[in-house]
Amino acid sequence: MTVQFPTPEGLARGSYSHVAVVAGGRTLYVSGQVAVDASGKVVGATFAEQAEKVFDNLQAALAAGGAEFRHVVKLNTYVRDLTSAKVALLREIRARRFGGHLPASTLVGTPALVHENMMLEVEAVAVVE
Repeated sequence: MTVQFPTPEGLARGSYSHVAVVAGGRTLYVSGQVAVDASGKVVGATFAEQAEKVFDNLQAALAAGGAEFRHVVKLNTYVRDLTSAKVALLREIRARRFGGHLPASTLVGTPALVHENMMLEVEAVAVVE
């Protein structure tokens, strides 16, 4: 399996890649992960607390399929009431989890999620050999 993240000419570099090119491997599609515990209770009163729990849950979901953050080729992130402060915090938490790995990524601000106390949701596509 090979994974490449080319930077197309004329597109800005950021904290993500514009393109993920995957040849071979096994693909995992991870449903949107939110800040809930095993009982389904929403965890975290702040955006930072919820973001940490979301990435904990994402890590557990990836592991169930034999993957790690380094295998993620695409992230979709949905943030309720998106602000520049939330974007900065999200980038910091994501960078801590992903290191220098920069999958293709989409960030969408939304007025609501499935539960009124949820602040963000993250789904992923990963490829492992």
